[in-house]
Amino acid sequence: MGLFKAVSAVFLATSLSSTVMALGSPLVGWGKAADTIYYGGDIVTMNEDQPTVQAVAVRAGKILDLGSGEEMLKHGRLYTRLVNLQGKTLLPGFIDAHGHVSMLGMQSETAPVLPAPDGSVNSIQALQDTLTEWVATEPEFLEKTGWIVGFGYDDSQLAERRHPVADELDEVSTELPVAIIHQSGHLASLNHRALEMVGYTKGVADPEGGVIRREADGVTPNGVLEEEAAESILTTLMGSTTDIAYLSGMVTKGAETFAENGFTTAQDGKTPVQLALLMSLSTLVTDLPIDITSYVDATQAAPLLTPKAHDTNYFRGFRIAGHKSSIDGSPQGKTAWLTEPYFVPPEGKDASYRGYPAITRAELDAATDAAYKNDLQLLVHANGDAAIDWMIDSFRLAEKKYGKKDLRPVLIHGQTLREDQIPALKELGIIPSLFTLHTFYWGDWHYESVLGPDRANYISPSRDVLDAGLKLTVHADSPVVLPSALRMIWSTVNRQTRSGRILGDDQRITPYEALQAITINAAYQYFEEDKKGSLEVGKLADLVVLSDNPLTVDPITIADIEVLETIKENKNVFSTGVLTSETVFELVTQKRDGIVAQEIINN
Repeated sequence: MGLFKAVSAVFLATSLSSTVMALGSPLVGWGKAADTIYYGGDIVTMNEDQPTVQAVAVRAGKILDLGSGEEMLKHGRLYTRLVNLQGKTLLPGFIDAHGHVSMLGMQSETAPVLPAPDGSVNSIQALQDTLTEWVATEPEFLEKTGWIVGFGYDDSQLAERRHPVADELDEVSTELPVAIIHQSGHLASLNHRALEMVGYTKGVADPEGGVIRREADGVTPNGVLEEEAAESILTTLMGSTTDIAYLSGMVTKGAETFAENGFTTAQDGKTPVQLALLMSLSTLVTDLPIDITSYVDATQAAPLLTPKAHDTNYFRGFRIAGHKSSIDGSPQGKTAWLTEPYFVPPEGKDASYRGYPAITRAELDAATDAAYKNDLQLLVHANGDAAIDWMIDSFRLAEKKYGKKDLRPVLIHGQTLREDQIPALKELGIIPSLFTLHTFYWGDWHYESVLGPDRANYISPSRDVLDAGLKLTVHADSPVVLPSALRMIWSTVNRQTRSGRILGDDQRITPYEALQAITINAAYQYFEEDKKGSLEVGKLADLVVLSDNPLTVDPITIADIEVLETIKENKNVFSTGVLTSETVFELVTQKRDGIVAQEIINN
């Protein structure tokens, strides 16, 4: 018997008056009362001991019980809300293993200069036009900061295959500062007014860990900035307004975008200390739609500001979870630090160019030492294999000094992780969080220009990582790309580039393994596997409803699946309105189009 028919039949067996008098009593049996029962679709638990169920009962934001529809009836009351999934798929809410909520919020406030498939800017002229049109709308960001900003251009996707320079951005404005942030977040380009404002004028020295690209004379900045030189622009932009409500609103917008994509937990990686404190304070007046974990910039953070690695308590949806260090840059921007030269070196570099570290080894060792000494979780951005060597060596030193600890350090991105480095990750308990979307967004660029065919075929070696017994997580590094969980799964499973080329067929994994990487494995990464990542009794009712089941559709179509609902502790934080719900009492007593509940059952 279907759950709807069973529930209605129980009530229709009595008179309406006796039903009302029974308010608060169980329908069947004497189970604890449920606030909501979900049923009528594919329910995938991500719990290998009970992989699928027919229904899930929820009480007080947590999973009360799960099993067959009739078993869940013992938890029904007149006020219990019944949600018929209508054949759709229910899963645990997705967990973002690495991203930047605040930067995603800022991106939503700036000019939309992303290339396809997330935007439409594919030439320098289109970029200039987009910036000019954005200014004409009198945006609030421009009013608050005084800057014209575009976030997400990608030189590899522009027709010119190069970065816009200051002269070209001057065509947008010579009076106001103009800054465009590269899609990787590791480069930027400024007009001459902006260069002047930040002090990047003729003859200025490169900052440590960064590069100011020059004109032909070798001394005059051409507008393009790398790594620390570019990162300082992001800091300037975030600090260019003192409107705390506006900054808090940007964080909320970033969280809402994650919620729209099925995420119930998201990350703000390498948060400046001041912003982390602001985010913490803003929760006093702003309700976050999902949980946000902040990993404070390790170069700024004092260990005492950060809870121990195993402390997973949130305050109104926010917690500072650890520290983050960044060793190098981005492979697509050709600033990642490699052991072998780039396949095609960037402009102005010779054939031996291998990228460079963005911090000193002493800075990395200090961050690692602080993590082990104070029992903190440390995330380390390392894209190039030379950077990963540094990370491995640094953690070995700390472990030798302090002994083995369950701190679950995370290798962030690991694009050029070598096969011989994987055993070291296992040995040190380092979790690989791979940016597998690179196979789609920049796979052709890696193959043709960045790494060449051999190394490109081994980027994000998901299969080898899993076969080594490591808990793989994957991420979108938003706002580098939009946080589409389904595209993440699709890319990890199919490894298909924009042109249709398959990069490393032997590194594909199954849809179920890809789902694990953004549910139960990601929960483990956060020390939250006891309350998130799977549908089990006592865990949070963090849920996502999808239009189709990623485990049963053709894997090449996974990216086409839509997020219909995102539910955080049984509260809808995103909804397309496709699903509806009614209480048991409403089902029994209300008429729909003149047909009483009994007639609906009969039909």
